[in-house]
Amino acid sequence: MNVGSQPLNSLDLPGAPENCRVVVAMSGGVDSSVVAALLKEQGYDVVGVTMQLYDHGAAEHRPGSCCAGQDIYDARQAAALIGIPHYVLDYETRFRDKVIDAFAQSYAEGETPIPCVTCNQELKFTDLFDVARDLGAAALATGHYISSRKDGDARALFRARDPDRDQSYFLFATTREQLQMLRFPLGEMTKPEVREHARRFGLPNADKPDSQDICFVPTGRYSDIVEKLAPQAAQPGEIVHVDGRVLGRHSGVMHFTIGQRRGLGLGAAAASAGEPLFVVRIEAAKARVTVGPRSALATRRVALRDVNWIGPGQLEEAARAGREIAVRVRSTRPPAPALLEWRDGQIWVEFVDDESGVAPGQACVFYDSAEPRARVLGGGFIRGAEAATSLAPTPRAAAG
Repeated sequence: MNVGSQPLNSLDLPGAPENCRVVVAMSGGVDSSVVAALLKEQGYDVVGVTMQLYDHGAAEHRPGSCCAGQDIYDARQAAALIGIPHYVLDYETRFRDKVIDAFAQSYAEGETPIPCVTCNQELKFTDLFDVARDLGAAALATGHYISSRKDGDARALFRARDPDRDQSYFLFATTREQLQMLRFPLGEMTKPEVREHARRFGLPNADKPDSQDICFVPTGRYSDIVEKLAPQAAQPGEIVHVDGRVLGRHSGVMHFTIGQRRGLGLGAAAASAGEPLFVVRIEAAKARVTVGPRSALATRRVALRDVNWIGPGQLEEAARAGREIAVRVRSTRPPAPALLEWRDGQIWVEFVDDESGVAPGQACVFYDSAEPRARVLGGGFIRGAEAATSLAPTPRAAAG
């Protein structure tokens, strides 16, 4: 395919690779390092950029961290071996303000946040775009496992070839404008293939462990950070059963998430319930945690906020028509059939089969089907949920 008289290269950009500058976001991990090496091998003018997001000593040598200490050193070392220029940008203040503080506040409000999405939204796919443009780049490439392909004059996102590595859940907030410049060279690869490339290139991080989602929690105890930044989340309160009985007390809502079973601190009270108890509701303003049987977790509909649509047509049009989609409400779950809804000017999703353990603050990501290579249509953050027991069954015909 040509644009004017110029054929498109492997990144769907006009012109020869050597005439195309590509900025690669290098976290210090094997994935982004392989992206930089592959693009350099293909002849592109590659520039590596690493964002320093935080720097606490306990995280510097912890396996599974990213964007700090040892990871910055690893990115520099990889860039030097590949033979590309490399820049480290200090974004600690913005990361603290936009990601860490927001994470703590979300927990204090009884939500279950996903900071990776916020980081992509607020820093990686915003500030890095400005850097890439300032450097004269035609594309910004990352090591995410997701596919991007042309869709007419625009581009569309698709689930990665490797379903075990697919990161589409964390990238639903990518905008149409960003997709024009973003490239994901690993979307058609498996993790073993990526590590094999790393060994072929002689990269020093070929066997480095994968990064963790909450990269800025060096001890693994996020409650330490939440209590420091949002002390109201440590206010003691009651643990009550869905039937109204007070079963015990807790030391702060920050210790609980929807669907949680272990660590409730109920002891004999839980044993006397006769069945396992799960967290089914968190009322942060009242410092109240409600628990109940697994059946109490069943959810029929969710209300969404900050919805992003990158599918064909317009979001409101699709929602008013009750478009059939597939959704994921947890990154570890496969897409499930659902309907988009438009209710009182808000976007809702109704599940065909009840979902369990739906938590405010988590993402609800839209796909055009439940197939492994489905197109990503967008998504939003869960604002609230309606329990299945509070709703009358909705006829399946509503989809049409």
